[in-house]
Amino acid sequence: MSTGTSAPAQAVPGTAGGGRLRRHRFTLLIVLGLVAAVLVVVWSGGEQSTSTPLDPANPAPEGSRALARVLDDEGVDVTVARGAAELERTDAGPGTTVLVTSTDALGASTVERLLDHAAGARIVLVEPGPTVADEVGMDGDAVPDLLGDGRDADCEDPLFADLTLEVDTALSYPGTGCFGDDAGGAVLVERGDVSLFGAGEALTNDQVLRADNAALALRLLGQDRRLVWYVAQVDDLVADDGVSLESLAPDWIRPGIWLLALTLAGVALWRGRRLGALATEPLPVVVKAIETTLSRGRLYRRAGDREHAAQALRRAARDRAAERLHLGTVTDPHALVRHVAQHVGRPEAEIDGLLGPYAPAPATDAALIALATQLAELDREVRRT
Repeated sequence: MSTGTSAPAQAVPGTAGGGRLRRHRFTLLIVLGLVAAVLVVVWSGGEQSTSTPLDPANPAPEGSRALARVLDDEGVDVTVARGAAELERTDAGPGTTVLVTSTDALGASTVERLLDHAAGARIVLVEPGPTVADEVGMDGDAVPDLLGDGRDADCEDPLFADLTLEVDTALSYPGTGCFGDDAGGAVLVERGDVSLFGAGEALTNDQVLRADNAALALRLLGQDRRLVWYVAQVDDLVADDGVSLESLAPDWIRPGIWLLALTLAGVALWRGRRLGALATEPLPVVVKAIETTLSRGRLYRRAGDREHAAQALRRAARDRAAERLHLGTVTDPHALVRHVAQHVGRPEAEIDGLLGPYAPAPATDAALIALATQLAELDREVRRT
């Protein structure tokens, strides 16, 4: 009987354990998947990527991951600082090269912080604009430069003298340097511990292997055992930073705008003088004077131009008075006023207020109507006497 009772006791636990395993197998699979995902993330943590151009973690053609790995293989300690806050947490003193990419995100404040923190270090600015170059005491009025099939360094610096640079497009900065053009500029301009490098494409994954670009990058950035790769961020700018369209524009923009404005004014004056004075031509049909007078009056009324309407009324009254007094068609208005005053027996000042060319214009429509009535009455007086 003891044997019969022990066999069922051993079978029950085994059956219960297998049931629990089957019931929780999906949960175990999910847990194992999560653990595997965490391990993958931890294992690939150093390989995180970004889409920022010239970023050492960017594997795209415009990134610079290949150059960063080569520098690391050559024994250069590469430290990446994304933003001014990370830069200030790094050691960027003497014996360090500071490479600054995304220089279009730098402003006056960030450049000042960079110079203060990296005092004594070599600073390489990649394709900086006028504002950044001015802040470091160099001329940033760069011009686009097409290098064609490549350009030799042709400079006195023995570090780059035997190299050839080849990129699609670059910038040439005023001054003496390496990879110069015929206009007195150079792609690489060095002054003290600060260098302006206008060929950022030479540092990209896509073009670092063209010509001697790789050797140029290693010699430019590998002179010190430590390299701080500063990827500037727009968030580092303060509210009153001097970054605007005017500050980013080259120095010749404002004189160019003035020159263009003067040229347009000269062309307008030249074309206007070419047209000459207005010439009058007789109308092809006879138009009654009353029709033109009424039409002109309607225009004056619509425009509310009482001054011109009053001048037209006074001019017509003077012409009629000169004709009735046989004074000719060309008569001095002041002399006409004296003759009319003597003829009708009124004060000269009163007649001058009606007919004079400098009489005040009516202030209201009612005053204009009153003036027309007075001129008509004066015309009748001249005609009767």
